[in-house]
Amino acid sequence: MRKICIIGAVAVFFAACRPSVNITTTPTAGSAKFTNYLAVGDNYTGGYTDGTLTVSGQLNSYPERLFEQFSLITDFGARGPFIQPLIHSDNGYPKAKLVLGRAYSLCNPNDSTLAPVPFPNFLPDPVDNQTYVSPANNGQINNIGVLALRVADIPVAGWALAADAQGLPYARRFFNNPAGTPLQEIQHRVNNLYPTFFTVSLGMNDVLLYALNGGQGDGTGNALPVALNIYSPFDITPTAVFDTNYDRVVNAVRITGAGGALLNVPDITTLPYFTALPADGLILDRQGQADTLLAFYAGQAWKKVFQPGKNFYIIEDHNGQVRQAVPGELILMTTPLDSIHCAGWGSTKPIPDSLVLTTDELQFIRNATDAYNSFIQFEASRNKLAYVDINGFFKSLPAGITFNGIKYNNEFISNGAFSLDGIHLTQRGYALMANQVIAAINKFYGSTIPLIDVNNYHGIVFP
Repeated sequence: MRKICIIGAVAVFFAACRPSVNITTTPTAGSAKFTNYLAVGDNYTGGYTDGTLTVSGQLNSYPERLFEQFSLITDFGARGPFIQPLIHSDNGYPKAKLVLGRAYSLCNPNDSTLAPVPFPNFLPDPVDNQTYVSPANNGQINNIGVLALRVADIPVAGWALAADAQGLPYARRFFNNPAGTPLQEIQHRVNNLYPTFFTVSLGMNDVLLYALNGGQGDGTGNALPVALNIYSPFDITPTAVFDTNYDRVVNAVRITGAGGALLNVPDITTLPYFTALPADGLILDRQGQADTLLAFYAGQAWKKVFQPGKNFYIIEDHNGQVRQAVPGELILMTTPLDSIHCAGWGSTKPIPDSLVLTTDELQFIRNATDAYNSFIQFEASRNKLAYVDINGFFKSLPAGITFNGIKYNNEFISNGAFSLDGIHLTQRGYALMANQVIAAINKFYGSTIPLIDVNNYHGIVFP
């Protein structure tokens, strides 16, 4: 039996409704100078989408959208080119992008539904593994956003080579000196471009990598380095380490006297990757099924609630205890549904700890995010830079936000803002993010940069 998803109708509606944004005010720079724009950051800055890097993702990154809007300004507006270390393929680098395709159940091979699947017959483009050469004579690059980069990694020599060894070759591909530190790369690009304006978006990976591994590392903020100034990606970066390294980045990018905007760290617990599979997704059809589970766990001391309808899954927490999940806990999107439907995961077998974020692990993530954002706001105030509350934007998405008549939220696939990996954004999502940055810049610098018509870009592409 094939299941037809009504989200296809949503996609048609999105594609059919493309209102325009009318510019009624002449774009001006205010007290800022956007002539030479440099973007420093991690996953979102680089334009990652659908689980990988694509050339269309790069060309629709939020820094690309910002540059286009900065270019509308006649007085101290951005001047091109805006150079990104573009790859060649749109099928994915270094791995296949996710697309919507047929996913079949192991329990019932005749049952299928639309779900994210790797791009079929994927072959990596060999050109993408070659060192990137800027088309500018001086080797200029304006966007140095890199997947998986943490603030904790800023002083680590050879970080790009280590990332390459882990199957993340993008930084090695364009770093001026892959054996150097990410901070030295930033310093090189600043000296090369001499930016008049910059954006910095760092810190998400300092909590995200811990969360993606189900909170397996030290989440207390007291992690010790595994080697000289090197911290495990399974741990949350200690606040003191974050503050020191983030300050080094800000000092490096503003050495030219440039203006800029600091983006804070989003609340990653609102990402579809952590919310698409609800913790109360155990559906029981009959009271007999509930009674069977109550009898199965009769000897366990934890509180058991099984009834017809929705029930909380059985999980293993980080203490090795098997119990029923409680409200607020999260199940990772990578939990194999076939194991739930066919092998009893979440009912007679616990979902492993590596696929669960428990209440205390979530509190660790939120505590660290709040601490990071407090310091970023302090840095913005101390250095007279715009502060962009991306965290507040992400927190507003579960309730939904409307732009030009189109509503965006964090619902997986049908949301319009998040791509098929449940973490990174679509073209529309990055345009929404760029608008948050523009609004903060306009407020701080007194500029009149027009907002982007988000609906001119696409969300998830349906087959």
